[in-house]
Amino acid sequence: MIDIEDDMLKTVDIHSLQTLAPVHGVPVEIEIAKNWECVETFQARSDDVVIATYPKAGTTWMSEIVDMIYNGGDLEKCRRDVIYKRVPVLELQIPGMPSGVETLKATPSPRLVKTHLPIQLMPESFWEKNSKVIYVARNAKDVAVSYFYFYNMAKFLPDPGPWDIFLDSYMKGNVCYGPWQDHVKGWWEKKNNYNILYLFYEDLKVKRKSEIRKILQFLEVELSDDILEKIAFHTSFEEMKNNDMVNYRTVHKLLLDQSCTSFMRKGVVGDWKNHFTVAQNEKFDEDYKRQMSGTDLHFKTEI
Repeated sequence: MIDIEDDMLKTVDIHSLQTLAPVHGVPVEIEIAKNWECVETFQARSDDVVIATYPKAGTTWMSEIVDMIYNGGDLEKCRRDVIYKRVPVLELQIPGMPSGVETLKATPSPRLVKTHLPIQLMPESFWEKNSKVIYVARNAKDVAVSYFYFYNMAKFLPDPGPWDIFLDSYMKGNVCYGPWQDHVKGWWEKKNNYNILYLFYEDLKVKRKSEIRKILQFLEVELSDDILEKIAFHTSFEEMKNNDMVNYRTVHKLLLDQSCTSFMRKGVVGDWKNHFTVAQNEKFDEDYKRQMSGTDLHFKTEI
């Protein structure tokens, strides 16, 4: 996503973007599919740090944490620009605008890179260069709810329909970036093959400071306890919700309409209970058990 001027928006047919198309069997925004070669052939650098997640699993949160780490907890440096420019989306494609690949090529090292790609679609150069990847996973039910609200505000995605219709699509993997189960399992199964730190959204909610310490160790960065405390405080949901450098309020409403709900909506664990009916929960649990059988990956759906 990107903030663009009104005159530039006139050249973008938003309706033409509201379609998904498959890339190696994974549904993505149509512009990503049409320009896939430039993503696939992207040249990583050895000091790149990738923040990877399934959508609505804490991407912006982790992006801000890592940017604060790299800037030594300096708030002013972290307010130098909006988060989606400080941490460009690798696969971003909006007609008439610089792509994520173009933006990253022009970004000096060390680069922070955001992506929602499943691991099988990641450019090989990241593994060849042994780039560091921080993957954040969030429980499937809360992701479903958060993704539903995001689909409603993101005007470059197909109309999600009512909650029950969207939930059915989500369970079938007929949403942007495909099945949640495949995404989290794919990254989990390869976490020891590559330079990957696999974290959980729920752990970040409960013990943010200890999780940030894990990140510091992974990034081989040393910071004082005072700076760690500062980072933990300024990356709380309450602080970030009111920070225009991270809350996406700068994105034009024709792309991201936050008039009905905000990009940073609740940021809690267990909000799914306010949306799932008893029947939906039973059906979801049955499907979840089938799709997640055989893995030692486990999630907390309440804390």
